[in-house]
Amino acid sequence: MQIVSRDRLMEMVGEDLGTSDWFTIDQDRINAFADVTLDHQFIHVDEEQAAKTPLGGTIAHGFLTLSLVPYFTAEVGVMPENLAMMFNYGLDKLRFISPVKSGSEVRAHGKLVGVSEKGPGQLLIKTEITIEIKDEEKPAMVAETLTMAITAG
Repeated sequence: MQIVSRDRLMEMVGEDLGTSDWFTIDQDRINAFADVTLDHQFIHVDEEQAAKTPLGGTIAHGFLTLSLVPYFTAEVGVMPENLAMMFNYGLDKLRFISPVKSGSEVRAHGKLVGVSEKGPGQLLIKTEITIEIKDEEKPAMVAETLTMAITAG
């Protein structure tokens, strides 16, 4: 994660934030996510039945892919100096474009698309995050994430 001055952060709107390392989404992670969310649809957890579908096997939950955004933004995110805390503020856009097959490698590409001051020491940061699938033409997901940064001093 890049740490920059408030002024530099404002200047960076429109800039590419880079690309993360690859991350494997394996069946164990998919099964664990299914357990946590109580979403045990066969396409995610039943390898034998999922193999009979046009996808040829199990796929990750779309929300599992989305849940990796905080992990990826540690590599491709940007925050202001003097950060006291930050938290998820929501999403402006979210599209699941291509399924992530079990065993696939994914990575994130970030772009800073907006910064607005919501109050003294409060910056709302909008980042476009594209989750790419290795050896696939179309991305898994594109989202505009919102993060509230609270600065001290």
